[in-house]
Amino acid sequence: MRVNDRHYRTVWHIDTDPETIWIIDQRHLPFEFVEEPLRNVVDVAEAISDMHVRGAGCIGATAGYGMYLAVAEALRKDEFDVSLHASSKLLINTRPTAVNLAWAVETQLEAISKTQDLKEKKNIALQTAKRIANEDVEACAAIGQNGLPLIKQIAKKKSGEVVNILTHCNAGWLAFVDYGSATAPIYAAHDSGIPVHVWVDETRPRNQGARLTAWELAGHGVPHTVISDNAGGFLMQTGQVDLVITGTDRTTHTGDVANKIGTYLKALAAFDNDVPFYVALPSSTFDWQIKDGLRQVPIEQRCSCEVTQISGLVGNKEQTVQIIPDGSPAANPAFDITPGRLITGLITERGICRSSEKGIRSLFPERFNAA
Repeated sequence: MRVNDRHYRTVWHIDTDPETIWIIDQRHLPFEFVEEPLRNVVDVAEAISDMHVRGAGCIGATAGYGMYLAVAEALRKDEFDVSLHASSKLLINTRPTAVNLAWAVETQLEAISKTQDLKEKKNIALQTAKRIANEDVEACAAIGQNGLPLIKQIAKKKSGEVVNILTHCNAGWLAFVDYGSATAPIYAAHDSGIPVHVWVDETRPRNQGARLTAWELAGHGVPHTVISDNAGGFLMQTGQVDLVITGTDRTTHTGDVANKIGTYLKALAAFDNDVPFYVALPSSTFDWQIKDGLRQVPIEQRCSCEVTQISGLVGNKEQTVQIIPDGSPAANPAFDITPGRLITGLITERGICRSSEKGIRSLFPERFNAA
């Protein structure tokens, strides 16, 4: 995507500054665009856990580059394997729900183990990190093309009238390396001349929809309207939503979807009002081990301060204010589970399938045969 007439990815490496990884620090958006350097594993771990970066693909790519920095650090230590193991554990433990994180770290560990030459391990780690990022971009671009016919079909039925699409949280290019998952078909439709309008859930408590998705769509020129999280059901009841597309942080191979808290409620409303509900994801977001999302996916419990406080622009400076009474406790589960039975289909880089073990198996048979 482009920002101020320059193409950006969410995470990148510059060969002239070999042991620095760069990210877009998303905490400052939409009011300020900040490029942040990460120079060691601790920097990367803090960037992931404190949500300088967030979103399944972006976290995975950042962790992949973090493992490259981990190898560089381990080369300076007496015990290479001990150092690398500690770094991998540190990165994996930063965010428990997003499966791309552990997948990227494990992908790096497997690649690094293929040689005993310590210096060659560093080169392999860098090339693997770049491959993880590039594959994320390619997968999201393919998701856009695979999801485009869904929007085309709706536009045809509406005789060219505006197609209204509802999103939840941010599954745009900021959540991946580029293109995004849920937004990729929207961008593809807009770019092909289909009139689309996006209802953007604010997505409390961190407001990733209001702060990030709206900023993205505005930058790309896509018509959109920010709504409160609780407005989606009413809009579906009154025929103002043609399609719902969300992302996911972890999807079981049986079709249960873990995504930003509130996704389940949108799926229920869509199911009750016969609104198609799709989830877009690259295959790196599937969990090929877990079967029961509700009982087996670890749900991150984040700081209650995200619920008790809210940030916004006051004049030209962002400030945080308290919004609940002193002494009132707050809970903050970051994700919920949407069962596959409520999902119309999954949009992947290989095509669209039912959100079930049979459906997923039809697109990824080798993952089941390997098991």
